[in-house]
Amino acid sequence: MVEMIGMNAGKVWTKLDEKGRMNVKDLRKATKLTEKDAYAAFGWLAKEGKLALVKVDKEFYVELL
Repeated sequence: MVEMIGMNAGKVWTKLDEKGRMNVKDLRKATKLTEKDAYAAFGWLAKEGKLALVKVDKEFYVELL
């Protein structure tokens, strides 16, 4: 399970590196991750200090630090 979360974190990081800041919905679509898998990957990257989750109005955005 930990290996899968790490691989998904790599997918998220790669997509954000290519596109820059993205909203959660579009990032999930681009990486083809379920909601559970996406948030686990976000947590992995946030713990490593590589990602920020920002709320703008009613929408959440993810960006690399």
